[in-house]
Amino acid sequence: MAKKKNELWEWTKAALIAVISVMLIRYFLLAPIYVDGFSMMPTLKDTERMLVNKFAYSVGEPKRFDIIVFEAAEGKDYVKRVIGLPGEKVEYKDDILYVNGKAYDEPYLEEYKKQLIDGGPLTEPFTLSDIIEQETVPEGHLFVLGDNRRFSKDSRHIGVVSYREVLGKTKLVYWPIKDFRLVE
Repeated sequence: MAKKKNELWEWTKAALIAVISVMLIRYFLLAPIYVDGFSMMPTLKDTERMLVNKFAYSVGEPKRFDIIVFEAAEGKDYVKRVIGLPGEKVEYKDDILYVNGKAYDEPYLEEYKKQLIDGGPLTEPFTLSDIIEQETVPEGHLFVLGDNRRFSKDSRHIGVVSYREVLGKTKLVYWPIKDFRLVE
């Protein structure tokens, strides 16, 4: 009888350790995210599932073109690309990104630009001051855009994103299995 009690206790301990480990990993390190919508097409597709690295920005800072997850005002999690960092001047002219006056290539947009048939730009021209009435991205904030520029609710609509709202960085698509990949 004592042997059965001991075995039951060992199984209970193992189950508790497993549950606590999963909770700690999910809360502090990795969490699943569901891509809801078409704002990051063609990089990310609607209904794909990804892992968010919650620890990434505990040891480092966001970089331009990172794909991040943040909590928006509506309580939804958004997946967008970092375009402007604190202190930077951001603008778009002739479908080209300029940061502090320097033009940047955005190779992840090339596929969509080739598909445009109306002759218009993928990204409408703007300056940061048009959007947030400041010349540069404020300290502690990021300027983010979706890759599907014509159909993305991003910093052009919701303003800059506070570092406090950033849940983490994401790169790994794990579902559907056939689309398993790292994205840049």
